[in-house]
Amino acid sequence: MKEPILVVMAAGIGSRFGGLKQMTPFGLHGESLIDYSLFDALRSGFKRVVFIVNGKIIDDFKDLVGSHVEGRMEVTYVNQELDMLPHGLTVPPGRVKPWGTSHAVLCSKDVIDAPFCAINGDDLYGLDAMQKMYAFLKAGPQPHEYAMVGFDLKNTLSEHGYVSRGICQVDENDYLENVIERLHIISTVDGPLHTLDQKTYHRLPEDTTVSMNMWAFTPQVLDEIEAHFPTFYKKAMAENPLKAEFYLPNLVGDLLRENKATVKVMRSRDKWFGVTNASDRPIVEEALKELTRHGVYPDGLWR
Repeated sequence: MKEPILVVMAAGIGSRFGGLKQMTPFGLHGESLIDYSLFDALRSGFKRVVFIVNGKIIDDFKDLVGSHVEGRMEVTYVNQELDMLPHGLTVPPGRVKPWGTSHAVLCSKDVIDAPFCAINGDDLYGLDAMQKMYAFLKAGPQPHEYAMVGFDLKNTLSEHGYVSRGICQVDENDYLENVIERLHIISTVDGPLHTLDQKTYHRLPEDTTVSMNMWAFTPQVLDEIEAHFPTFYKKAMAENPLKAEFYLPNLVGDLLRENKATVKVMRSRDKWFGVTNASDRPIVEEALKELTRHGVYPDGLWR
């Protein structure tokens, strides 16, 4: 069996953060969050990585991020471009926003030849999560056997604005029953709340299992994304042609409802860190300092 692949989705434009999060320095020696994920991936056993990036930044990305692992892993770069769409679909006039995480993964179709773990480039999931992912993929899942790492909602919120999370329903055997992407979740003194219209808010339990877009897939999922894309596209063109995105949690939810996949939910002991809003940056920087002080990461990842 071919070695599992780490797929890093790093083509987002960071509209709420105000810049390119995938290359922003957060560590003590200028490391990005992707650097920390790559360091965890290497010590978990991953030997191959695919970076999905925006073509406009690929040269800078190679210099600031990719160069750190090009001698340590088999590295492939994929551009996520707006016009990389299934046959017959076109980019609407005025669209500049990427099509979302499902589209990002689809753009890597030509280079994915083994089970893979897809992660966000602006999230840090931790060593435990990465080890669980590698072990699942290395065991050789069947074509429709997927997995995800779940986190408690309370450990994934921002104190400085709203976040998007995949809200999960999990059965007694730790298999995913359903996942719904909630785009506007806030932290309040009364606990997490979400809204669909920015007017009415609904309570969510603090220990709700959420997906942070850390998925284990087989190459078969690429055919599923391609098959489901026209349905998403038709709805997007009718409702929000400039900003609608095709999210991986929504794809997984569709596959579960169609009985086309099983998804094992693996829970991590580690705390998730990420940046959604610019005000999150000092919190993440301090957290990385603490993790370094406690020996979780070395003082200088690539020294």
